[in-house]
Order: sequence, then structure tokens, then C-alpha cells
Amino acid sequence: MRAQELDECELSISLVSDAAIRRLNRDYRDKDKATDVLSFSQVEERGATLPNPERIPNNRETVLGDIVISIDTAARQAQEYGIGLDQRLCTLLIHGFLHLIGYDHERSARDERLMRTRERELAAILGMATPAPGTHIDRPPSKRARARKSAR
Repeated sequence: MRAQELDECELSISLVSDAAIRRLNRDYRDKDKATDVLSFSQVEERGATLPNPERIPNNRETVLGDIVISIDTAARQAQEYGIGLDQRLCTLLIHGFLHLIGYDHERSARDERLMRTRERELAAILGMATPAPGTHIDRPPSKRARARKSAR
């Protein structure tokens, strides 16, 4: 949060089971399956558009929102990627944090590039090793982003 100059702000982090995150994903995103991380921005709720990460006030009154991580999925992914659970959780936390403050890799190919770049920058600031292939930080562009890019 300090690297984004939001170290005075508040956010909530919950580590939950696959069953719990599946319920949240179903109830809030109409996707009836477990996922690795969900973000619920309270900054975004204040306005009709996504927040500008550069204009979020850095003060104790600013509540950024909630990040929910499935510990079950994170553990499976860490094993699959050959990394420690701590690194996987840090990667998911970065990804969720960026969603809270307005980054969204699903909007456009450009936004996806911006978010991936910022994820890598924050990982480097935290001293994380090069992210494992297939992780949020190094995941290839989604089918949706590739389709949007080819439609241009």
C-alpha cells in the first residue's frame, strides 16, 4: 500500500475455503465456481465509474474494500506453479489490491497490460522472485482480451 501511496487507508483481507469463495462468486458475479481471489471495492461504490488509482485520498477515513482469497485454491496453485504458498498469497493480494483501487484486466487489452505491469512493479518492490508462469502476474492475456484486441 505504501508503494501506491495509500498506506494510511484501510482494507480487509479474508482467507476462506473454496466453498465460501464459490458462494461469494455465485452471489456477486453470477459465476457458480470457486476462484482464487475476489475484490469488493468500497472506493468504487462511491462513484459510477472505477476509481482513478492516482486520486484516491490517502487517509484513515478511506476504506478501500475487501479482498477475499481462497486458501484452498491458492495452495493448489502454489503447488502447481512450484512456488511457496506465501508467494502465491502475496501475488493474489497484489492482484486483489489493484482491483480495489480501479485496475481491471477485463475491461480492455490496454487495461490488462496496465494492470499486469503494475502487478510486476509491486512484486519487484516487495522483493518477490520473478512470478511463476501462469500466475496472475504472468498469465497470458485472457480469451476475452485477445478477442477484443483482434476485433480492432
